[in-house]
Amino acid sequence: MGESYVVKAPASPGRTGSSDPAVAETVATIIEDVRARGDAAVRDASARLDNWSPESFRLSGREIARIIESVPQQALDDIDFAQRQVRVFARHQRESLADFEVETMPGVLLGQRSIPVAAVGTYIPGGRFPLTASAHMTIVTAKVAGVSRVAACTPPIRGEIPAATVAAMARAGADEIYLLGGVQAVAAMAIGTETIPRVDLLAGPGNAYVAEAKRQLFGEVGIDLFAGPTEILVIADESADPFTVAVDLLSQAEHGPDSPAVLITTSPELAHRVADLVERVLPTMPTADLAGPAWRDHGQIIVVATLPEAFALADSIASEHVEVLTAEPRQALAQMRNYGALFLGSGTCVSFGDKVIGTNHVLPTRGTARYGGGLWVGKYLKTVTYQEVVDPVSSARLGQVCGRAARVELFEGHARAADLRVSALDGALPEWARGLSGADS
Repeated sequence: MGESYVVKAPASPGRTGSSDPAVAETVATIIEDVRARGDAAVRDASARLDNWSPESFRLSGREIARIIESVPQQALDDIDFAQRQVRVFARHQRESLADFEVETMPGVLLGQRSIPVAAVGTYIPGGRFPLTASAHMTIVTAKVAGVSRVAACTPPIRGEIPAATVAAMARAGADEIYLLGGVQAVAAMAIGTETIPRVDLLAGPGNAYVAEAKRQLFGEVGIDLFAGPTEILVIADESADPFTVAVDLLSQAEHGPDSPAVLITTSPELAHRVADLVERVLPTMPTADLAGPAWRDHGQIIVVATLPEAFALADSIASEHVEVLTAEPRQALAQMRNYGALFLGSGTCVSFGDKVIGTNHVLPTRGTARYGGGLWVGKYLKTVTYQEVVDPVSSARLGQVCGRAARVELFEGHARAADLRVSALDGALPEWARGLSGADS
């Protein structure tokens, strides 16, 4: 293996999945208040944190229609386009999960089914940026999975209704839309209040407080995943365009000052050119106040000798988004295993995945791609099994083996249940049952 070296190191190296104690304490206080006081606590938190306290947080059908009318037609057309892409891909995911039943012994029927979760709560972030696309990713996917009730929350933005986001939520198929944000929204959906029925699973990205609320509520409800700051990693060789690499790195750095942006390349010339271009492009970005600190504190450029080394290093980082800008980008499909999503070749980019191409943008961060994937149709489904034995001979055979196996483990109760399936065939009660069942009296 050749020697690697760093062209740009992060000013604040390291990555942690631990919670900020101050954030955790604030979140816990709001959750317990919602648990104790329900709607009153939700309203108090919304008024205090968002200066938002309408007569009802839930939008009526008439209000939703009026909001959609305020959205430019081009924006609505673009929402519809993006949702079509997400829906098509999600349908293929759903079709890949076929129920089945198999006869493993004569009259022994084992089956597997995928059953949709009954109720899902989705969170569509607002804050500085209204993440309209999160409605496509969370709501459309849930509906394709067959979820019958999808409640969706999004916060007001500086006291204003995020019209495009509401339109996206409605067109995605949300059954309930609440103009409500933050921990109070997540807690209300998970715990339930007088006016917001509880859900079974929470999905969607959010800030550190929303992520911490999902962490604390996990177990009481299911969640899609534990999400952290957005990440991008670009693997490039000498064939890559350095300007494209620089722009793509900054496209994700603008998510926030804690978003890592990493370049691994086999070309020293490309590495230095990208470093120069990032510094030229950054000041021209309206989001430079976010992208600049992200690049300064978490940006990296690493030169390695070969592409296999690049793939191995990228696997050790396990980034959320991995762009492969090489002469043969599909090599990464065979050689990499740890990533949230791959973006192969210069014809695509992480922004496509974020907004319009159809794969889901709710993805693992902070190294969790080592053991998990992103949001997909399967997250909204429960894979369950069933069994039926209709042949008494097979039932007795299973009972004999089960009885012996249970007694090896000292589970006499298990063994006795199995024994009865044996006696159902031969009519002879087991010794332990004589005088107990009433059948021999």
